[in-house]
Amino acid sequence: MSLYLDYLAEIESRKNQGLAPKPIDDGALIAEIITLIEDTGSEYRADALKFFIYNTLPGTTSAAGAKAAFLKKIILGEATVAEITPAFALELLSHMKGGPSISVLLDIALGDDAAIAAEAGEVLKTQVFLYDADMFRLRDALLAGNAVAKGVLESYAKAEFFTKLPDVEDEIEVVTFIAGEGDISTDLLSPGNQAHSRSDRELHGQCMISPEGQQAIVALKAAHPGKRVMMIAEKGTMGVGSSRMSGVNNVALWTGKQSSPYVPFVNYAPVVAGTNGISPIFATTVDVTGGIGINLKNWVKQIGEDGKPILNNDGNPVLEEKFSVETGTILKIDVKNKKLTDEAGNELVDVAAAFTPQKMEFMKAGSSYAIVFGKKLQTFAAETLGVEAPTVFAPNKELTVEGQGLTAVEKIFNRNAVGVTPGKVLHAGSDVRVKVNIVGSQDTTGLMTAQELEAMAATVISPLVDGAYQSGCHTASVWDKKAQVNIPKLMSFMNNFGLITARDPKGVYHAMTDVIHKVLNDITVDDWAIIIGGDSHTRMSKGVAFGADSGTVALALATGEATMPIPQSVKVTFKGKMQPHMDFRDVVHATQQQMLAQCAGENVFQGRIIEVHIGTLLADQAFTFTDWTAEMKAKASICISDDETLIGSLEIAKSRIQIMIDKGMENATGTLAGLIAKADARIAEIRSGEKPALSPDASAKYFAEVVVDLDIIDEPMIADPDVNNPDVSKRYTHDTIRPVSYYGGTKKVDLGFVGSCMVHKGDMKIIAQMLKNIEKTEGKVEFKAPLVVAPPTYNIVDELKAEGDWEILQKYSGFEFDDINPKTANRTAYENILYLERPGCNLCMGNQEKASKGDTVLATSTRLFQGRVVEDTANKKGESLLASTPVVVLSTILGRTPSADEYKAAVEGIDLTKFAPAQTAA
Repeated sequence: MSLYLDYLAEIESRKNQGLAPKPIDDGALIAEIITLIEDTGSEYRADALKFFIYNTLPGTTSAAGAKAAFLKKIILGEATVAEITPAFALELLSHMKGGPSISVLLDIALGDDAAIAAEAGEVLKTQVFLYDADMFRLRDALLAGNAVAKGVLESYAKAEFFTKLPDVEDEIEVVTFIAGEGDISTDLLSPGNQAHSRSDRELHGQCMISPEGQQAIVALKAAHPGKRVMMIAEKGTMGVGSSRMSGVNNVALWTGKQSSPYVPFVNYAPVVAGTNGISPIFATTVDVTGGIGINLKNWVKQIGEDGKPILNNDGNPVLEEKFSVETGTILKIDVKNKKLTDEAGNELVDVAAAFTPQKMEFMKAGSSYAIVFGKKLQTFAAETLGVEAPTVFAPNKELTVEGQGLTAVEKIFNRNAVGVTPGKVLHAGSDVRVKVNIVGSQDTTGLMTAQELEAMAATVISPLVDGAYQSGCHTASVWDKKAQVNIPKLMSFMNNFGLITARDPKGVYHAMTDVIHKVLNDITVDDWAIIIGGDSHTRMSKGVAFGADSGTVALALATGEATMPIPQSVKVTFKGKMQPHMDFRDVVHATQQQMLAQCAGENVFQGRIIEVHIGTLLADQAFTFTDWTAEMKAKASICISDDETLIGSLEIAKSRIQIMIDKGMENATGTLAGLIAKADARIAEIRSGEKPALSPDASAKYFAEVVVDLDIIDEPMIADPDVNNPDVSKRYTHDTIRPVSYYGGTKKVDLGFVGSCMVHKGDMKIIAQMLKNIEKTEGKVEFKAPLVVAPPTYNIVDELKAEGDWEILQKYSGFEFDDINPKTANRTAYENILYLERPGCNLCMGNQEKASKGDTVLATSTRLFQGRVVEDTANKKGESLLASTPVVVLSTILGRTPSADEYKAAVEGIDLTKFAPAQTAA
């Protein structure tokens, strides 16, 4: 019983952290626990029994397999445990969510003992996580005349597993808790530097907000029994930033309901809200857990006599409080009438968008993917029985506007829609199931995705998925003990599941820690594809990509489908001419600045698709724009390219996929070769004129149209977190875009970072060109601030070496990554040198490497949230300002932000990203 004794020792260790025993996923440990249970005289028996009943993870974990097998023995009378009757054993099986438990239930239900079979059949009727093999067993038993199988299938055809669940309450009382003022990043709910603990839900829950915040929630629950705690972003949007299922898990852990009495620390149904609603990616995650996400609209713009918003001295709209939601306020959600009211029942705001028929189903079922599996199960049962399935679930919402053309995203959804009325043309607002072509899982959410796959009893990737990738980029910087424990386990699981993996469990190729978004951008070989990825920056420049939580990623991997509404689109075109001294990153920043100016301060991008008419910009460079749309709070983005540009991008993708094959990353099913074949087929379609590059119809309708004037972008643009803004709600947003001249060439820069998914090969070459130029004029390069450089991919490093650019980077580097001996500890201090870091996320992620506390960092990254790249000190707030590569490099050489003239002189003759508007742009 060595494993059990080790477990007891771990329990004692966790007690010191205020933690309960860790839920068990190891079948070998459960086997020892079963032995102790069977030994009625064992001193360990009582605790072992509790661990077996209440602390074993369900699904396809090896622990679930061992537990299900023992419960089967009890039900069949082959084992006797006084505390677990056969009826209780069946109840325990009903909470195990699929996999081994379904196999056991089927074994018993289709067995010879009629009485026990009938009881098992009744339990089966409540289950939804059945896969093809399970359903085929029922079908075969039906054909053999088995009455229990017939009864189960008849129940499935009626969807009784759903209809017999309790309905959502007509009224939900809540007590408010303001988690923060302004936009609330998922970093507040699940900090990146605690990513290693996400799969240990109780431990990870300790990092949400702050201990004081957690205690306040506990106090609110104690003071208001029977009421749900509503977590609020006051004067902001809830859940901006990264895709964090762990963030929703933490909110649910502290404020939600327990999913099962026999599964610890898995809660569901959180209630979250924001003055400006919920971030699109976070809203999807809330749906996964059957939660409620509310747009409060409790602060509104003051409107002048001219009908336009009144602006303050800073040019921002003046807001007026419509109603108070201060912590401790009692509110009521009138679900029946879809209104938020005060305690007395007076209407405050319409919340119909939070209670669509589809969202109501998620709430009733406790998760969105229970509905997906349930629909599939009902369809199969009805077809097997030869009956028509009754209408139980809300039908696809199919909206058609006669005479109206299609936007790009509407075209993609129409091509990939599943189960819609034949011939029906879908416009924005429709809510449908769609086929998913490409799926990505990243390494700090991947452990949770694996857990979700185990929980829904999935064992192999859906054949509907063209390709899927498991990255290693978020843990690339430091190969510490946490990574050494977690990452090989994750890679092995995903490799066996059918994904292409960044690390090879068999050791054929070395770790490919390439940034996930770059790899997904390469393996997307169809501009009509739908991509789902476990990160908010899943924003491809081919097809339409949606960042998602770990649960949605798991569902896409298991089923090849996703369910979502077709968002509205905002069309972005360009006019004028880009100045030769400007970088395309400046165009990206200017897009946000000019959009806000054109739309009276309203972010029309939020929750919508940005359809950017990018013209002749290849996929790598175009990705700089699509990547940034996560910070614009857009749902996703689509690039409209001309035919030859798309062909060029696909040829680049083919070559990079071939490199992956050459390095040994291909799997047994030939996924990568299949992608090259699909790219060839798409190129042939374009060249023949059969199917040109994706473009919207001329009569498509947009929520808004933004025209970016390139002529007025004359100096570099910087996204500033504005950490000292007296209005707290204006801090740490991506809406404060300033020209470099604003800083007067005097703002001290403590650290520069060139890396993350926002840069491409051209950025690395810009660094090399700048170093060569300075060396030529000054004799040598001296850094007055550290410069950290993390290339996005190994391919880029290889190409830079072949073209001679890596040599100049090496010359001035004081540190160069070594894959043979990777760093095992994060850096805590920086010298004024160039650091050549391993390809991957590095400082942008914030879970391993960080700048020194209180530093002012200038970075090419995407994240400026408080504490992400740099934390505060007691005396100084850390700042993460975002700019183009040449601005960052020059600032580290100067030790400060440059003047506009210094910048122009420094980039003269440098080959910056070229861009010109599409010829057909409006």
